[in-house]
Amino acid sequence: MKKNIGKNLALYPTPLAVVGAMVHHKPNYVLVGHLGIIGHDRVMVSLSKTHYTNRGILENRALTINLVDEAMLPKADYVGRVSGNKTDKSDVFAYDTAETGAPIIRESPLVMECIVDDIYKTEGFESFICKIAAVHADETVLDENGKISYLRLKPVLFEMPTYHYLCTGGVLGACGKIAKP
Repeated sequence: MKKNIGKNLALYPTPLAVVGAMVHHKPNYVLVGHLGIIGHDRVMVSLSKTHYTNRGILENRALTINLVDEAMLPKADYVGRVSGNKTDKSDVFAYDTAETGAPIIRESPLVMECIVDDIYKTEGFESFICKIAAVHADETVLDENGKISYLRLKPVLFEMPTYHYLCTGGVLGACGKIAKP
């Protein structure tokens, strides 16, 4: 019999991302481990209501989800440790401006440019329901057919409640072709 371990967020690990938004006409970044897929064209980013980045997302209704690889991890960890309420993080990453106006981090191998459709509020959190406007990928993370290769990308994963960063591994098999019961 399984042991009841209480109410836990048991869906980790998740890809680690830096969310970028313009706040008072300057880019700001926050490290995010609470994000998910809610359809084929929408994602959700959940942030504590106290995050400085929320101001820009609420004002501009746009954000970027910049996936983190190992090379980008030290800077990503930094923007997760310091608050935009106290520290100007606008120069941590070189960036380009997306069509939505949100910052695209040049170091990120894969960036989702998003428009906020709706906001779902819970105790202490604002969850931004976003429509994907565009995906920007370095050619180095694309396969021969121009599709994203996560084996090449090797995104960093975030695991909670231990707050560890994990590396991604290899392929276990093809979906629907592993074994029959």
